[in-house]
Amino acid sequence: MLSLKEQEKERIFKPDFNSKSGRELLAFYLQTKFKQIFLYDKKQQTPIINAIAPDFISRFTKRIINNPSKRLLIGVTGESASGKSTICSEIQNVIGQFDMPVTVLSTDNYFNDISALINKYGSFDMVRDSGYDVDAPTSFQLDILRQDLDDLSVGLDIKAPMYLPNGTGVSVPNAIYVKSQKIIIVEGIATMYDEVKDIFDIKIYVETDNELRRLRFMSRAVEERNQDKENALKHWNYISNAGEKYVKPFRKEADLVLNGNSDLGYFAQILEHIYTITNNFEN
Repeated sequence: MLSLKEQEKERIFKPDFNSKSGRELLAFYLQTKFKQIFLYDKKQQTPIINAIAPDFISRFTKRIINNPSKRLLIGVTGESASGKSTICSEIQNVIGQFDMPVTVLSTDNYFNDISALINKYGSFDMVRDSGYDVDAPTSFQLDILRQDLDDLSVGLDIKAPMYLPNGTGVSVPNAIYVKSQKIIIVEGIATMYDEVKDIFDIKIYVETDNELRRLRFMSRAVEERNQDKENALKHWNYISNAGEKYVKPFRKEADLVLNGNSDLGYFAQILEHIYTITNNFEN
């Protein structure tokens, strides 16, 4: 039996995670965990990770070491019906299981108010058919989104706008209270537009087979939103072309390209490991 003095010598003390050396140790641990996840995923029948930026792990861990107090911003984008919302649902499950401090924000709330155009043309579909490019960067309040993300990243709570999904085209300013948590997930097609994409620490692109995306979209439009099939198909053709133009080019800039056909539960593992590390940092 060791004496108290001898036990004290044998004890391994927890590093000071607020010191640079402590954060370097955590960064090494994070790199190891990422590599373990990636290697495990490669062995699966349908891997979730289609591509990883070569410098992602080293760049991300360097950011952790150099600026530990800044909130972690994770951007999730992809073409319509690619599986972005499914990822966010998985995030919500993780939040419930591990009581993780995570904020989820949708860029769909930052659509411009087009109620005047809808009043003029009669309906959202007629506005679209008049030539209004619904998914273009100019159709979003990107200046407000950028300011909100800047505020969230330094720990400030915000009040985001709310775009009403009732066909009126109304955007209500300062309508949604959003708390700045340690991890902030931002989802939507506008996430990686030029005005905002540089703020994210992890950039995720979700890609899915086009035919599966079409089936998902048509099912939601007809069965859940009671749209007639002809109009739903017309809108699918619009968003398909818009996705090719505005969203798909970002794929080559993503840190992680995820397979929307796969089991997105692996994304929860990534998020859990990020939390495991960052939870040791100062608030």
